[in-house]
Amino acid sequence: MIKNILWDFDGVILDSMPIRDYGFRKIFESYPEELVEEFIKYHRLNGGLSRFHKIKYFYNTLLSKEILKEQIQEYADKFTIIMKEQLINKKYLIQDSVDFIKSNHKNYNFHIVSGSEHHELNYLCEKLDLSKYFLSKNGSPTPKNDLVKNLLEQEQYNKEETILIGDSINDYEVAIINGISFYGFNNEELREKSVIYLESYERFKSE
Repeated sequence: MIKNILWDFDGVILDSMPIRDYGFRKIFESYPEELVEEFIKYHRLNGGLSRFHKIKYFYNTLLSKEILKEQIQEYADKFTIIMKEQLINKKYLIQDSVDFIKSNHKNYNFHIVSGSEHHELNYLCEKLDLSKYFLSKNGSPTPKNDLVKNLLEQEQYNKEETILIGDSINDYEVAIINGISFYGFNNEELREKSVIYLESYERFKSE
């Protein structure tokens, strides 16, 4: 019986990928376009990873350069400004998820565990009128694996009663590492990986 649902944010609750693509292109606009587009492919394939990790990847792997933590933070701050301006528009909400959350927040323990920057995540949830439906909302730079591990320990949740809903292979791996079930959503490539793939939230009515 499911009692606790941990939610990814981007791609599950908010359709933010096009805006995040734009944000990364903007902060790296001074670099060669072909490198930036290669980075965008990496970013899309690794939706569950934080911007801090991705910025470091851009430098270390694509540019073959070192980057200081302070420089990573500068890029991340620029990215956050763009996200806060763009993503407060409710048209980007994924309505099926939001409807289920609003209707069932008293039936389950809802938490957000996201690769989005922590303060930005909480800001967006406030602006989008979502905060009241979740017991906690945590994001990067803490890795998602640690967010889930810490949450399970703090709340003393039974792992057999806890699931993670996500849209990326990174989310799947986080669930497996932490010993909880994974429900894939909004990404056809997850069908072969996930124990259960959500076409809709109707299946919860029988659980």
